[in-house]
Amino acid sequence: MIRTITIEREFGAGGAAIAEKLAAQLGWKLWDQNLTAEIARLAQVDRASIERFDERCDSLFSRLMKVYMRGSFERSLPVTGLENFDADRMVAFMQRVIERAAETGNGVIVGRGATYLLRHRTDAFHVFIYAPLEEKIRRVKASGKSEAEAIELISTIDQERATFIQKYFSKEWPTRYLYHQMINSKVGDELVVRAIINEVLDIDAHSETAPHTTEDAR
Repeated sequence: MIRTITIEREFGAGGAAIAEKLAAQLGWKLWDQNLTAEIARLAQVDRASIERFDERCDSLFSRLMKVYMRGSFERSLPVTGLENFDADRMVAFMQRVIERAAETGNGVIVGRGATYLLRHRTDAFHVFIYAPLEEKIRRVKASGKSEAEAIELISTIDQERATFIQKYFSKEWPTRYLYHQMINSKVGDELVVRAIINEVLDIDAHSETAPHTTEDAR
């Protein structure tokens, strides 16, 4: 029985919006910005603190913060532990939050390496959403960016995600064999959501419920 869906995506392919619609249709919890907020809460750092620390950390951590610590933060969080907070600790907190979300189940998790962290679980379904460059530019421009800004963001953010996955999971991004579905979002968000749900329902209908395994699927 599928209890968790991870959504990995190219920047600009609409993965976050698709994940939100998917979670709403399933009645599941969406783990996106609130996942980032939970990481910040556990680490006891807020956005302003991360931005200040960003100026004196290594370049990889600097790039990771811009990509993976965007979103909603609890402004009231205490500013502590900054002297020990780096990329490695951020990933450790991230792993705790994602694994806890998977244990709880009935959740859609967006990015943050969730596909790689949960690759051993047989109750997790992994999706990669991509799109042609012109479609990604269109979507990013619709959010208020110029075409030049859209092209720069599409190029740099996906490269940063690839660097993150290579460093912490020693795998390429995307590692195609880890995904159950790879979908071109140009067909439209609703069709993508329907395709994911249909595939999950088909798996549930034809598979026996089984505990997760510690063996990596090859």
